[in-house]
Formats: sequence, C-alpha cells, structure tokens
Amino acid sequence: MTARPSVCVDVGSGWTKALGIDPDGEPTGCAQHPTTPHDLLEGVHAAAAAVGVEGPLTPRRAASDAELLACSSAGGGLRLAVVGQERLASEEAGRRAGCSAGARVVNVQAGLLEPAGVRALRSARPDVVLLVDGVGTEAEQTVLRNAARLARARVRAPIVLAVRAGVRSDAMAVLRATGRTVLATDAVFPAEGEIVPEPARVAMSELLAGHLVGGRGTATTARFRRLAKETTPAAVCRGLAELVRARGAGGGAVLVVDVGSSTTDVYSALPAASADDVSIKGTAEADLGMRPTVTGILTEGQAEGVVDPVEADLLGPTARRLAEETDFLPTDAGGRAEDRRLAALASVLAVRRHLRVAGAELAEAGVGLVLLTGGVFRQPDQAGLAAIRMTLRCDEGLRGMIGDAPVAVDDGYALAPAGLLAARGRAKAARTVLDAAIAPDQT
Repeated sequence: MTARPSVCVDVGSGWTKALGIDPDGEPTGCAQHPTTPHDLLEGVHAAAAAVGVEGPLTPRRAASDAELLACSSAGGGLRLAVVGQERLASEEAGRRAGCSAGARVVNVQAGLLEPAGVRALRSARPDVVLLVDGVGTEAEQTVLRNAARLARARVRAPIVLAVRAGVRSDAMAVLRATGRTVLATDAVFPAEGEIVPEPARVAMSELLAGHLVGGRGTATTARFRRLAKETTPAAVCRGLAELVRARGAGGGAVLVVDVGSSTTDVYSALPAASADDVSIKGTAEADLGMRPTVTGILTEGQAEGVVDPVEADLLGPTARRLAEETDFLPTDAGGRAEDRRLAALASVLAVRRHLRVAGAELAEAGVGLVLLTGGVFRQPDQAGLAAIRMTLRCDEGLRGMIGDAPVAVDDGYALAPAGLLAARGRAKAARTVLDAAIAPDQT
C-alpha cells in the first residue's frame, strides 16, 4: 500500500502543534496555533492548514488525502481538592500525593463538611477529590460523614479514597451508592505523624491519563475523542523509545524534559538491551507549567533554594501576566529572556523531582543525552538556549547526574509525531522525523 502524506497534531492545553510529513517520512513544515477551548477542532484545523493540510479532518480519509494522526493533553493538569480531618496535614498530604502525578491542590476542606464547605469545593472546579482520614475513632466518623456529604453533593469528580482499611469499605459503599467514581487506596495517614502518599499518587496518575485526552470542555465531545485517541505522554513515550533504539544499547539513558503550558513532564528511558526492551518512567508536575501555573515555579524555586527572593520579585510581574494571559507570547528580547529563565527553572525543579522516582536507575545506566522539548525551546536564540543548558548542567542537585551529558533540543517538534507514526508501524518514518527535527547535541 502506498504511503500517504500525514499531519501529526498534538492538542495541548495552551497550544495545538502540527507537523506535516511527506510519504517518505520527511517533515514538510511545523506550525502551532493557540488551542481553542470553545471548539478544539477549530485549533486543529488552523494548525493543520498552516502546514498545508486543508479540508475536513477525520481519522479515515480518502487514500489520496493526508492522514491525520492526533494526540491530546488538552485537559491539562488535574485540579485537586482535599477533604480531611486537619487542614495543614490534609494540605500537605494533597501536595505530596499530587507531586509528580500531574495534580495540584486548589481547595482544602478540614473537619466535617458543612454546606459552605461543599460550595467552596465545588467552586474550585476540582478534577479529582482526595478523601483522607486522620488518627483515632473520631477520624473514622469524620470520614464516613464526609463521604455521605460528598455522595449527596453535586460533585461529580472522581474520588480517591485514601483511608485505613477499617473504614475504607464502609466509606466506599456510601460513595458508590450514589454512583460516584471511587478509587480506593491504602491510607495516606497510616499512623500518627506519618504521611505515605505513594498509593494515592498512583491513583491520580491513572486518572490523569484519561483526563489529558478530553477531561474538560469540548475535549469531552465524541467527535474530538474520535480524532485524538491517545494522550500526548503516550505518544512522547513511543517517540522516546524509537530514539533510544536508534541510539543503541551503548548510548546511555535519555532524559526528556517537556515544558508545557499547564505541566512540566519529565521522562527517562534506559538504554535497551534489545529492540523491544525500552524501560520508560514519566512524571508530571502540575504546579510548574509555563502559563496558568507559572507562579508555582517561583514558589517552589524559592523553597528549593533555586531562586533567591530578589529574582522572584523581578520575575513576579511577568509570571502573573503569563498566568492571566495564557496565549501571550513575548516578542521583545527581554520578555523572551524571562520566558526562557522560567522554563529553565521549571526544568531544574521537575528533573529534581523526577530523580526521586528514577534517580537510582539513571545513576546506574548513566545519562547519555538530555533532550529539551516544548514551545519555549523552539525560539531561534542559541545564546538563550545555551543559558538554559548551563542552568541544568550546573544546578547543585543535578550536576552529578547530568553535568557531563550532551543537552539537545527538539526544535522541530519531533517526539510526539514520531510516537504517533511508530504506533502505526511506521518506524522508519518516525526515525526520519527524529533525525530531521532534533538539533545536534551540544556540549
């Protein structure tokens, strides 16, 4: 069967990207368009048209027409509400559980849920609710009463029930009696003074996968979901696997930093012993995005000692503007420099968190390549990109792991399209895209 030209589209929460590909797998053009929340297909059509693909876009077109391959992260990160017994402990539990699982805390309710508390929770528009307990018999009663409140409330978000076994089954029965979606896990507070967020974090990661494709607005429509059947992280992981296979078993591990509008994602792939044996781990940080959650970069940066208070004050006005004007692109040199600085900080903080999950394996394998991807890295400013590379390499927490690794830039939007092509058995075209679009390693 003769190969057709293709257009690979990635619908992000802030921007929709498109890459045109000829029948031989050679890229023919790359474009982006602001994502259109009122109708996601409008942005898809605009991005596709910018790379020369006109007309209706459907997964199945005539053999003479271009083939559409699409993925989505339009849902953005998860908005997390926490319901627990004690405010500070519940907020900390939510922060730790959401960390690296693509969730950020937007509301905390402590003690018995009252009508005002339910209204506040609903107004925060959570994508997931974390219901936790505390210590003692009083905490068990609080959980059951709060479960009953949530079961009756007009809160349709999935509920992660992270409580101890003694009360878990009763709370789950109360919630499911009214049709609530419940993911039950081990307790976040197994004993007094102890927080174990991992089981709840795993549950949130599972919810994130479904939320990214079409968790919000017009992304939930059947028409859009027929176009974009997989998440952007899934496509990126396939593209990363192709890159690792092309580099060979002696190429070392590959670390990908994807700085997006709503989240900053990090993926690590260990060198493959065979063509089918690529191990990939991914983390997503919903408080380190470049637009709606950009102020979190400065907050976390100061907490980690990466940003001093003076720099935080200087970058504060820019961060607040970016958070409010999510489609804003700086055009002056100073604005672009601030945008890159925030991206560099987000990269450092996200990689630090990722190493808590995958650091041991990466240290053993050795990092052979760091790959930066995201719109901010496609700016044609080599001096600015060199500064980002230096920020990563010289960071105190990362120097030992990646200080000597080459840092390349996906300046042609390659990873997700390569993954979309590979998923359809077009591995040769996927590698052609990777070769053409990833800038040569810089040391």
